[in-house]
Amino acid sequence: MEMTAKELAAALGGTVEGDPGAKVTSFAKIEHGKPGQLCFFANPKYEHYVYTSKASVLLVNSDFVPREAVAPTLVRVPDAYAAVAQLLKVVTEHKRKHRCHRSLMSRIAWSAKLGKKVWVGNFVTIGKKCRIGDRTRIMDNVTIGEGTVIGQDCIIYQGVHIFPGMVIGDRVILHAGCIIGDDGFGNSRQPDGSWEKIEHLGNVIIGNDVEVGSNTTIDRAPMESTIIADGVRIDNLCQIAHNVVVGKNTAMAAQCGIAGSAQIGEGVILGGQVGVTGHISIADNTTVCAKSAIIGNVRQEGQTLYGNPAIPHKTYLRSYAKFKRAGEE
Repeated sequence: MEMTAKELAAALGGTVEGDPGAKVTSFAKIEHGKPGQLCFFANPKYEHYVYTSKASVLLVNSDFVPREAVAPTLVRVPDAYAAVAQLLKVVTEHKRKHRCHRSLMSRIAWSAKLGKKVWVGNFVTIGKKCRIGDRTRIMDNVTIGEGTVIGQDCIIYQGVHIFPGMVIGDRVILHAGCIIGDDGFGNSRQPDGSWEKIEHLGNVIIGNDVEVGSNTTIDRAPMESTIIADGVRIDNLCQIAHNVVVGKNTAMAAQCGIAGSAQIGEGVILGGQVGVTGHISIADNTTVCAKSAIIGNVRQEGQTLYGNPAIPHKTYLRSYAKFKRAGEE
């Protein structure tokens, strides 16, 4: 990547303040910026680095007013954080050459249909009657079970296992080691105290523009489908149980656990290590703080919840303040 401040401003719909010919060839965090690098400033906590940065170009919000002299050339954009994310995506796409590749060390069933410019790495297994969309990249040691459908422009990283009959949309990213469609934890208690396994004959349906983190598991349903809707973001080491429905544009941080048949609304944010019990629903645009537990239905939209069991955030803080003082009385 080599761009001038003027080219950056044109690409991002921004304006230049300083040398329009200042060149950058790489990215860096604002505290590490060096000549030839592009940094961005969006969090007020990092403002002091603006005045010490040695980067050539600095992306800032349009309304930023410096309190001291600034050495780097400024490119002002409406949202610096969104702008750098856009740039990173453009650079990544530029580096990613869309060309057909089929490793001779992989096994692809004759009845599988692969689209144009599909990349297949080493030791990949693609089962019978699978369909893989155009420009999808399948890295080493991936297993794709019989009858699975994967859309266009997906990235399936190393060691992913996709069980038979799964449905995956366009532009989906499955990070290393995640498992899509293994049996859910379904067992029936018998009169003698033993457990009988419940067979899982359903599948997992993943929508478009979904990202699933490393070593996350999404279980198939006993009947019908476990559903991950469009735009969902799931971090590493999460567990999504059978028959769960996750609504559009919901995001969950690492180590979340969602029990069977839970219904997660649209635009929900789950912090790290949040637990959700089974057979409940969470309203749209709910935020659940880290390490909280949802044990009942959340019917009111737009709440922020905290605690175990989770209650409204402000209520929790007032209660905790009283709890801390209890031992001093």
